[in-house]
Amino acid sequence: MFRHPEDRIPVLMFVCVFALDLTVYFTAQSWWLPVLYLGLGAIPKGWISSWNHHHQHLTMFRHPLPNRLLEIIFGFQTGVTSHAWFLHHVVGHHLNYLDQDLDESRWKRPDGSTMGEMEYALKTALTAYPRAFQVGKKYPQARRIFVSMGLLQLALLGVLFWHNWYNALFVFLLPMCLSLYLTAWATYFHHVGLETKDHNEASYNILHRGYNLMTGNLGYHTAHHSKQGLHWSKLPELHAKLARNIPANLYRQPGIPFVWSGSEAKLELGAEEVEALAQREPAGT
Repeated sequence: MFRHPEDRIPVLMFVCVFALDLTVYFTAQSWWLPVLYLGLGAIPKGWISSWNHHHQHLTMFRHPLPNRLLEIIFGFQTGVTSHAWFLHHVVGHHLNYLDQDLDESRWKRPDGSTMGEMEYALKTALTAYPRAFQVGKKYPQARRIFVSMGLLQLALLGVLFWHNWYNALFVFLLPMCLSLYLTAWATYFHHVGLETKDHNEASYNILHRGYNLMTGNLGYHTAHHSKQGLHWSKLPELHAKLARNIPANLYRQPGIPFVWSGSEAKLELGAEEVEALAQREPAGT
């Protein structure tokens, strides 16, 4: 059923979180519990956004039906519905990220100046769906799935609001909006300020073990852009192959909650650290 066995445990976790979402939605009677749940779930659902991203690069199941069902869960947890990442990110951003006039996640203003974090996050979040739809003109089959699944997601959300509007607001709709914003905010640090035509010099990387565990190795971002269809479990190996070609100053600290002081700060690796990364490459590759 799974394309890669490494996806089994993550998918189980997403289903468990969704089961918890539904439990809170159907059972919460106090006004404060859904509000508390919104706050507690903000960061974990931000991590789930990374896995939704991986899924829309390389679907986790071999067959369409379980993929569509998983994408409904992802849509409620992250605010990014079926094929939205595919259109906006996979066949949008990944093809255009070296050109700030075309990039669907562009960090430059029309006058050439650099956006601030909040400006970028808000603009990217608000334009995500219109830009995905626009990219879909070149991919009509993907756009049909994007539109039809988006309408289904809205219908399901409407049923939830009809049944209990207050719990639906705090357990589903607001987390969807917040996750989309936080995802856009996190992507600001992937490429901002890096204007180049060299893929090895166009992304910041995060080596923090906890961050990569929670995000499916998203910190190996140069490797991800070098070979975007590669399964997330293989990104550290590819990073090792590329390590000597990646500038030593293209590394960052992870964000909160992994680092509270100096969150997202730039790092520069020493020559020995770069060599140690390169030596992680398996022998004979």
